[in-house]
Amino acid sequence: MIEVSVLGRPDFTTKGRIGEDGTIRVPYLGTVSAGSKTTAQLADELGKALDSGGYYAHPIVKVDIAGYASRYVTVLGNVANPGLVPVDRAYRLSEIVARVGGVRESGADYVVLRPRSGPERRLSIQALATGDVSDDPYVSPGDKIYSPEAELFYVSGQIKAPGAFPYRANVTLRMAISRAGGVTDSGSANGASVTRAGKKLGHVDLDSKVMPGDIIVVPEKLF
Repeated sequence: MIEVSVLGRPDFTTKGRIGEDGTIRVPYLGTVSAGSKTTAQLADELGKALDSGGYYAHPIVKVDIAGYASRYVTVLGNVANPGLVPVDRAYRLSEIVARVGGVRESGADYVVLRPRSGPERRLSIQALATGDVSDDPYVSPGDKIYSPEAELFYVSGQIKAPGAFPYRANVTLRMAISRAGGVTDSGSANGASVTRAGKKLGHVDLDSKVMPGDIIVVPEKLF
């Protein structure tokens, strides 16, 4: 809801709601586009239109926001503060993720965007942070954003901090062992084995990629 007035013209003050199509009706000018504009931009455009139309000479137009409609996107899953996020302008997905405190450590390295209309999209957190605008779409009221729980990989054996760890894309065996605190003095990283989908793999290079569900076992050194 916005209020439009002209300085020194008490007869020209109007209040109206911006429609779903981004337009609003203004006296003399009829339907004008207001969506995705700042109040200053809209005031400047209205002033020029009133001047060029011969209604007022060099008018000073003021546009104020009188209120916001209840429009939200829903954010669920592994974020710090899930819930309804009000949207009063065009927000990119990264901005909404930031407003809910970001993705927790237990979350996957991607989020799922389910638009009110259109196909579902899966978007990388890293791409949201470092990619170009094509990797960071705008959200619309009614959209749903979901951060799924990360899949896990497991590290055990002669390791300083064995356990289950959230899977991240492009994690190598060397990085996984480091994530688990590194090998103990009696361990051998080069002899590490990987069990994947119930099958033990042959020799695995330390720079090979880890997959979700992998079980990594670091053996003792052979003396």
